[in-house]
Amino acid sequence: MKSYLVIVLAVTLLAFGLACSSDTEEARTDEAGVEMAAEKKPVVEERTAKVGEMAPNFVLTDTEGKKYALENFEGKYVILEWINFDCPFVQKHYKSGNMQELQETYKAEGAVWLTICSSAPGKQGHFEGEALKNRMEKEKWNGTAYLIDESGKVGKIYQAKTTPHMYIINPEGMLIYAGAIDDKPSTNVDDIPESNNYVKQAMSASMAGEEVPVKTTVAYGCSVKYQ
Repeated sequence: MKSYLVIVLAVTLLAFGLACSSDTEEARTDEAGVEMAAEKKPVVEERTAKVGEMAPNFVLTDTEGKKYALENFEGKYVILEWINFDCPFVQKHYKSGNMQELQETYKAEGAVWLTICSSAPGKQGHFEGEALKNRMEKEKWNGTAYLIDESGKVGKIYQAKTTPHMYIINPEGMLIYAGAIDDKPSTNVDDIPESNNYVKQAMSASMAGEEVPVKTTVAYGCSVKYQ
C-alpha cells in the first residue's frame, strides 16, 4: 500500500513539474517574441527593381540622421531622383529651376520626393554635414528627403546608372517608370522648354487612371559615382 502511494505521489509531482516547465518555456517564448517584435525593422530587399513589379523596399538615412523606409509611403506616389550636384546634367535642371518645380508640384499633389545620393566618400557629388546642407540650400533643393546611399547598395538594386536617373512608384507600390527625366540628353538649359518631360508624362497619365505611355527610357547624365 505504501509503495502504491509513493508511486502515485511521484507521478503527481512529475506531472506538476512538467506542467511548470511547459509554462516557463511558454513564457520565455512569449517574452522572446515581444523582444523580436520590438526589434523588427524594415529590410532592404535584395532584388532588382523592374518596371511593372513591386518596388523593392529600402531604408536610408537623411541629412538629419532620420531613417526613411520606402514601405512607409504606401498609398502615395513616390518619385526617386538620383543626384550628384556637381554633375553638369544635374546642374542643367537645378540652375533652370526645372527640378525644383517638379519637386514642388508633386509634393503639393501629395507625392513623396526622395532624392538619393549614391556617390561614395571621396567621389564627385559626395557631401557631408554642413557642406551638404549648404549645397542643398544653394541649389534650392525642395524634395521630401535627401537620402544618403554611400555604399551604393540601393542604387545598384534600382540599377541607377546616371545622375539624374528618375523612378516613379505608384500608391500600390509598383514601379511604373524608370529612366531619363526628359528626351533632351544635353546640358543645355535652353533645351528644357522644348523637351518631353517623362516624369510629367508618367505622373499625369497615372494620376488620371490611364496607362503610362512610356514606362522605360535610357537615362542620360553623369555616371553614378559608386565605390
